[in-house]
Amino acid sequence: MPIYQYHCPKCNLKFELKQSFSDESMVACPKCQNCAQRLFSPVPVIFKGSGFYVTDNRKGGSETTDVEARIDKKKEDKSEPKEAPK
Repeated sequence: MPIYQYHCPKCNLKFELKQSFSDESMVACPKCQNCAQRLFSPVPVIFKGSGFYVTDNRKGGSETTDVEARIDKKKEDKSEPKEAPK
């Protein structure tokens, strides 16, 4: 069963309740019996590894994707020395 966080706007009490999905969402504050509001908080997402973008959808073999070809082309363009104007 999930644990939900609630906040009472009247007495400013924050508390947690373990509720089933089928339980009623309206909850009374344990301190003042006022109607409490459920708090929502963001869930952290952590990407680990050296390159989830390039390596996740790569096909097997020596085929290069359009994205990899563009990245290689940009690297080549930056590494070539530019000619001085005459």
